[in-house]
Amino acid sequence: MTCYIISYDLRGKRDYEPLYEAIRSYKTWAHITESTWAIVTTKTAVQVRDHLSSVMDQDDRLFVVKSGVEAAWINAICKSEWLKGNL
Repeated sequence: MTCYIISYDLRGKRDYEPLYEAIRSYKTWAHITESTWAIVTTKTAVQVRDHLSSVMDQDDRLFVVKSGVEAAWINAICKSEWLKGNL
């Protein structure tokens, strides 16, 4: 299983709920900051991108990156324990 960091900018309508539902469809996820989430999945970054972009507008921005070996944060929305255990 791989942890991916998802970052996005919704530009036009800013209809967040379809994107949130798509992210939450992954079994393991966390909302880290207002526009950053993490998911754990067997899918590739391209597969995640394609899945999430299917519910986004054409002018929205999306970045999906495989989590690395080191991270630091402050005041994350999710629990630090989730990040420590999954990143």
